[in-house]
Amino acid sequence: MPRITKKSSTKKPAKKSAAKSHGKSLVIVESPTKAKTISKFLGHGFKVLSSFGHVRDLPKSNIGVDTEHDFEPVYEIPDRAKKHVEEIKDAAAKADVIYLASDEDREGEAISWHLLNLLTENGVPADRFKRITFHEITKEAIEKALENPRKLDVRMVDAQQARRVLDRLVGYKLSPFLWSKITFGLSAGRVQSVVVRLIVEREREVQKFIAQEYWSIQALLAKKTGEDTLLVRLVKKNG
Repeated sequence: MPRITKKSSTKKPAKKSAAKSHGKSLVIVESPTKAKTISKFLGHGFKVLSSFGHVRDLPKSNIGVDTEHDFEPVYEIPDRAKKHVEEIKDAAAKADVIYLASDEDREGEAISWHLLNLLTENGVPADRFKRITFHEITKEAIEKALENPRKLDVRMVDAQQARRVLDRLVGYKLSPFLWSKITFGLSAGRVQSVVVRLIVEREREVQKFIAQEYWSIQALLAKKTGEDTLLVRLVKKNG
């Protein structure tokens, strides 16, 4: 009777991707170039869009800070971002999970915070959002980030808002003055303005100085023999 032997296959099973979409998933990054690259790493269940930088900012037409109510910033969607925001809103309304994948710095954290606020105001439930970060655009890094989401860092958001508000309070009124006195386009923000003040204060101290004439009197004394000499300086006169 012939013996039937079971042969083992040498073909390795295909490695499954670690990135699993939860229904329809939306990933939002800052750069359109990043969006194109990342979309190649993820499966069909993922849609990757770019915010093209900030989606909300202080208005150009006015100072945009409510100085009467705890310096609350007043945000609006810039004209350049309106098209991208509408595209993100449409995709977010259809997504089961939304990954906020902006850069891991103050500006990036603020962009994610603004996206979260815009989309929740548009009716997207807050529990659909996940914050992810990565430091290289590779498949492994993206998959690891998707597996390890975190919460938004509100401290970084506050730091970015404080910097932006201070820039506006200091520079919004001072920059036009520079344009009228020196040249158009000069920026006077929170750093430049402090330096200018230090220079001005130093110059005022110089101008306040009152010059007084004085003389330094020295004498070279020597013995009659001329052998030894001594240099002396006048310290007092008439007591």
